[in-house]
Amino acid sequence: MYAIVEIAGQQFKVEENQEIFVHRLQAAEGDALSFDQVFLVENEGSVSVGKPIVSGASVGATVLEHLKGDKVIVFKKKRRKGYQTKNGHRQYFTKIKIDSIGTSNSKSMAAAVVAAPTKAKAAKKIKTDDLTLVEGIGPKISSIMKANGINTWAELGAATQERLKEVLATGSSAVASKNPSTWAKQAQMAADGKMDELKAWQDVLAGGIEK
Repeated sequence: MYAIVEIAGQQFKVEENQEIFVHRLQAAEGDALSFDQVFLVENEGSVSVGKPIVSGASVGATVLEHLKGDKVIVFKKKRRKGYQTKNGHRQYFTKIKIDSIGTSNSKSMAAAVVAAPTKAKAAKKIKTDDLTLVEGIGPKISSIMKANGINTWAELGAATQERLKEVLATGSSAVASKNPSTWAKQAQMAADGKMDELKAWQDVLAGGIEK
């Protein structure tokens, strides 16, 4: 039995008891998680394909550890401009173990429900907010943020400028050149429910940048 599931902005083909590395998740080691963005489930030759997701399907997993990947050197140079820059980057990852795959009527799901009380912590879903509400962040950058563990307005609001620039550096050169100077403040206003105040401020911003 296997499934195609989206975890932290990436799609994986997973099987029960498989261990995989995903972009950093906002969860503690030992936490049980449930992912419901399941696009396909195969069970003994029977295949269920979602439109776009399989109704009632979910993948249960346990967080094993958090770690960093190997260092990647990012080198940029402009010919005949006298410009070059070199930066190092280590991607944050989370190692998880797939505990269960199932749909609402599968045996695997029933087994997962029975086994759930034995876990130290109940399974929880990763909360996400619409980060594109922040002026300057589009769908592409929102996906990059979530792939790097920034899923909510509160998490974005707490991020430092150095952290945001590090995340943007994982994208294309156009993404890396973005100015995130107001993003944290905008996100914190959204997290605090100050939507009218946020909209008024955004009206005077130029692409998310203070004039």
